[in-house]
Amino acid sequence: MTQVFVAAGSNIEPVKHLRLALAELERAFAPVRISPAYRNKAVGFEGEDFINLVVGFATSEDLQRVRARLQQIEALCGRPRDAAKWAPRSMDLDILLFGDEVRNEPGLVLPRPDLVRRPYMLKPIADIAPEFEHPTLHRTMRELWEGFEGKDHQMTPVDLTVVPT
Repeated sequence: MTQVFVAAGSNIEPVKHLRLALAELERAFAPVRISPAYRNKAVGFEGEDFINLVVGFATSEDLQRVRARLQQIEALCGRPRDAAKWAPRSMDLDILLFGDEVRNEPGLVLPRPDLVRRPYMLKPIADIAPEFEHPTLHRTMRELWEGFEGKDHQMTPVDLTVVPT
């Protein structure tokens, strides 16, 4: 079984879309581990705040099959395949780690470089997999988070089980 970690984020009806995506991820890859969710400012463009979290699961499916399922879930949440890169998102599901897989090919770099650059990816993965070791940096997620210099990026915990008012 391969341990997989996926970043999930939305800034278009984020609670609704994250709940839907989490239900679909659970249906496809149960059991899943879900990090706390965090609200933070959009990065790379002006827009509504995002809610981000990380989901972890073990699977025997290959990478291409997992990617295809994640794209189906994004589409179910209303994300068009041709969505602009730095723009609002109904759902963004990005594979951060696929076991110890290392790849650098068009459209897929593993481990995902943003994992160690973005607090809204690194903090949630450290929350659910503190002892998981980064396959190229050979440091645990806890160690990477503890040494992270971008902790000043404001991230507010969000309870997805509470209906926003």
